[in-house]
Amino acid sequence: MARAQIFGVKNSQATRAAERFFKERRIEIQMVDLKIKPMAPGEIKRFLDRFTLQGLIDREGKSFIDAGLAHMRMTDPDLLRRIEKDPLLLRLPLVRAGNLISIGRDEESWKRMAELP
Repeated sequence: MARAQIFGVKNSQATRAAERFFKERRIEIQMVDLKIKPMAPGEIKRFLDRFTLQGLIDREGKSFIDAGLAHMRMTDPDLLRRIEKDPLLLRLPLVRAGNLISIGRDEESWKRMAELP
C-alpha cells in the first residue's frame, strides 16, 4: 500500500487538502509540520533538485509579500535560511510518496502517488 509524507503547516488550506486527499483513499500519511520541525537537508535537496529553489517559493503568498522579498536580492543560501524560519514562503504542501514528489496543491500528482503499490 502507498504511503505519503506531507511537509506543510497545519493552518495551510493546501496542506489540509493533501491530508484529506490521502486519508479519503486510506493511504497512510506521515505529516511533518514545518513550524515544529524543519525539513532535513536531504529532503530539501530532493525537492530543490526537481523544482529548483525559485520553483519552491510561493511568490504570491502572504509571507513572501509581507517580508518584502519581491524587492530584495538574496542569495540561495540566504533564501534557504529564510525558509527555515518561515516555511510559509514555500508552495505548500511538499508531498513525497516513493520516488514521486509534488509541490503545492497538485491533485494529479497525488493521484499518481495513490496508485503506487
